[in-house]
Amino acid sequence: MPLKLNGSTSGYIIVDAPAVAGTNTLTLPAATGTPLVSSTAINSAITGTPSATTFLRGDGTWATIPTFAYSVTYLNVAGGGGGGGASPNYVSGGGGGAGGLLTGTAPLIAGITYQVVVGAGGAAGAASLSGVGGSGGNSSFYTSNAIGGGGGGAYSSGPTSGGSGGGGANNASTPGASGTSGQGFAGGAGGAYFNSTSSQGGGGGGGSSAVGSASTTTTGGAGGAGTASSITGSSVTYAGGGGGAGANATGGAGGSGGGGAGASGAANGTAGTANTGGGGGGAGILTTSATTGGAGGSGVVVLSIPTANYTGVTTGSPTVTTSGSNTILRFTASGSYTA
Repeated sequence: MPLKLNGSTSGYIIVDAPAVAGTNTLTLPAATGTPLVSSTAINSAITGTPSATTFLRGDGTWATIPTFAYSVTYLNVAGGGGGGGASPNYVSGGGGGAGGLLTGTAPLIAGITYQVVVGAGGAAGAASLSGVGGSGGNSSFYTSNAIGGGGGGAYSSGPTSGGSGGGGANNASTPGASGTSGQGFAGGAGGAYFNSTSSQGGGGGGGSSAVGSASTTTTGGAGGAGTASSITGSSVTYAGGGGGAGANATGGAGGSGGGGAGASGAANGTAGTANTGGGGGGAGILTTSATTGGAGGSGVVVLSIPTANYTGVTTGSPTVTTSGSNTILRFTASGSYTA
């Protein structure tokens, strides 16, 4: 019977005698240096039983080959981008883009620990002409990597791309930034700037289901719509874009799914809702002071696991509920699940 020797990390050697009568001798070439395997390990008796479902480990043990265990369904949402800040005069910041949103099914192997990373919301844009909002943090599970939302633009700094793109501020109709294909959409363009009460609003941040609205009047553009999911057993909408500010009128509404509203008049933008991946709203300013954008909402990862297979081995303190025949893990902070 062939003998298969597995390496400690990768690779293997198969030792097999030819199909002829008599005694066969395997001669190893001479070598110098220190052996990688100790004499104790070489002389140790092989333990376990070889079979079609086992393999010989480097420590001389026949171990069970890991097998597919079961599938879980997941929702993976990254952190939303922060809204753009503002400084005098008559400036309207753009809304932050929503965090990228991914769904899918993951085949898990028994005994393997799977890491969960939950992205933070992007920082609020500073109270300055260059106060672009911060990008949201990425979220990940299994092979899926949701990209954080892009920051909303400020007067002298354009918006940034992300899972969904940030909206532009009201400076020469600055265009919105792009989103990531399959995760979110672009932000809307900001309006024109006239250094007066005629200055137009900021563009809305992109959402996971729609682009952010552009501003063509003194009103800010609305954030792009998010995506509804019933993975927890009830319908919840995630990853809406932040609204652009309307310094001289009304701020744009936040997109459904946790997007923060843009400022109406001289005010700070509204933060995106925590654990939705919503973008923050843009800041507005008239002739005095300076204002900040709204921070982006943090992300979330949700796993739906067949209750019959659920092990209960987790880190990160996810919220545990049930829906029908499935156990639901809702991670609002990074952690892990062992299948």
